[in-house]
Amino acid sequence: MLYNDVMSIRLRMPSPGHTRQIATSTMWQIASQAVMALLSIITVKMVAVGLTRDLAGTYNSAYGYLQFFGILADAGLYAVAVRELSRTKDEGKTLGTLVLLRLIVTAVVFAAAVGIAFSIPHWRESPLSIAIAIAAFVPVFTLLAGIQRSVFQVHYRMKSVFVAEVIQRVVTAGLIAATVLFWVRGSDDPRVMWWFLLIGSLGAFVLLAVSSILAARIVRIRATWDLVTMKRVLTLALPFGAAYLCMALYRNMDVTLIALLRPDFQTQNALYGFALRANEMAFLLPTFLLNSTLPLVSKRLDAREDVTGLVRTTFIMIAVLSLSAGLAAMVWARPLMQLLTTEQYLSTFNEAGADTALFLLGPSMILNGIVLFCFYTLLALGESKRLTWSLALAAVLSQVLNILLIPDFGFVGASVTSLVVHMLIALLLLTPTLRKLKIAHDSLEWGRIGAYGLLLAIGLLGLRPFLVSELHTGLGILVLGVLAAFFVEILGIRRIVTRG
Repeated sequence: MLYNDVMSIRLRMPSPGHTRQIATSTMWQIASQAVMALLSIITVKMVAVGLTRDLAGTYNSAYGYLQFFGILADAGLYAVAVRELSRTKDEGKTLGTLVLLRLIVTAVVFAAAVGIAFSIPHWRESPLSIAIAIAAFVPVFTLLAGIQRSVFQVHYRMKSVFVAEVIQRVVTAGLIAATVLFWVRGSDDPRVMWWFLLIGSLGAFVLLAVSSILAARIVRIRATWDLVTMKRVLTLALPFGAAYLCMALYRNMDVTLIALLRPDFQTQNALYGFALRANEMAFLLPTFLLNSTLPLVSKRLDAREDVTGLVRTTFIMIAVLSLSAGLAAMVWARPLMQLLTTEQYLSTFNEAGADTALFLLGPSMILNGIVLFCFYTLLALGESKRLTWSLALAAVLSQVLNILLIPDFGFVGASVTSLVVHMLIALLLLTPTLRKLKIAHDSLEWGRIGAYGLLLAIGLLGLRPFLVSELHTGLGILVLGVLAAFFVEILGIRRIVTRG
């Protein structure tokens, strides 16, 4: 996570050697996420092929419901863990205390999550409640593994994260793919879905086991019940937990609200859920960049150096990445969802499909880059109060709009809500963020960014007729990457970035 990178820099001002370590760690994070994204695409495709549409919707509903509780259980503890481990003289004792605290909070939150799921009548009548109980082990093991990740963060050993995460995804994608290739296709048996979810839980357990083994080579954990430290850590985590919780409310509650408010939630979340997977992949693009640059921004701020050029170029790069993802989602919505799913998930004359959902999410992807830039920058600058209030307003608006729109419009209403909320947050946060950084709006090269978007849209439209199969779409993505690099060069964006 970006904030954790920033905190580790603030607390351990890096020497040139440390700077190289940070750069290396960042590259390992990018490599990890790239491989995980590829394996996630395989997993998504296999689930779409292996299950009927209704069961795939239940599968997506289970993970969508648990995603909110995962952020609630984190409560900002990961961010504080990095700082505590950076400062402590006894890493083994501190880590042991953090592990116990994480275990207690996680157990309480997910016991409540499963209990709530079984208390909802129309969920008990479907396979969803059991699916949630099985899938709950995924965030539980992942959160526990996250405490081990804080050790790697502090010691610049992100290669260990790469190893653990890739092994996890290989196990998950491999077992699900083997199940589909050698056993089932389009199954309507809930036990097959439960098996897929169990595989996900197994993969998360592997992540925890590998992370624990690798972390033990760096720090010997000593489980310690230190109530004073636990209270202090929870107090420190509160501002960050509140910000992440508000973000979870406007980003992750729509799938659960669909499951609560629509009798056909399986179909709705089958179509919407796979589009959200593509949206999450786009969410990672600006995060990679922020992971690479904002720690350096924090270092320069502490040294009272000028950061205007670096932050300006960071924003421009994020805008280009987000614009690329959003435009591709809108113009290539159908071939991209055909690549990720199957024909039964695509729109017809009478029914909106997963491609409709991806098209509607495209503008949110564009705005999401601005939102993430503001979110992480304000956290790094210590402006959590302004950030939390803005996100709290967005979270309230999101719930109100979803409750009003989802009963009649389903995932289309949820997609419209996402766009409205992202517009609100961008309006509330962009100007204060730039003012805090002393960067003028007119210095952000809006003309070049607009020209890039126009050229890319023309390229996407020109290539669109050739995307007649999954193979052609895969090749089209590669061609698009080359075109995007060419447009960045001829518009002088690369030179601006290099100067920054």
